[in-house]
Amino acid sequence: MRACLRYLRYVLRHKWFVLIECRKLGILWLGVVHDLSKFSKAEWRPYILSFYSGWKKDERPQWVVLLFERALQHHFDHNAHHWERWCIGSGIFPMPDRYRREMLADWIGAGKAKKKGDPHHEGISEVATWYQKHKDKIKLHPDTQQWIEEQLELQQR
Repeated sequence: MRACLRYLRYVLRHKWFVLIECRKLGILWLGVVHDLSKFSKAEWRPYILSFYSGWKKDERPQWVVLLFERALQHHFDHNAHHWERWCIGSGIFPMPDRYRREMLADWIGAGKAKKKGDPHHEGISEVATWYQKHKDKIKLHPDTQQWIEEQLELQQR
């Protein structure tokens, strides 16, 4: 039960910060419905088992790893703000503007939700640092990548 409450607290905190960022980006409704699939049967338990059951990431039993992988795929399939959803076969498709805005809000909100101290200082510069560190693993269509990097002030508009 404690693990469920800890996860619920994180999800609500994350949704709150994403809502704030979505409002700033002019997509308030997407902030309201952001990540609702995390409350689904397909995602709730696997996320708790993976992150709140006391196992270190590389020490989780194989059945938990497989359950989480299915839950993560479910999450990508039901949330268009994830870049993974736009990688289909060997193609990478441009994200519609509303979803790339939500993706940016998600990245900022995730940073704020995970921060233990004052989350008001977390923002674009922290996300830009994170993005540059992970950029090679994030597969974005050139149009989406250009927009993201402009927002993160990594390239000229």
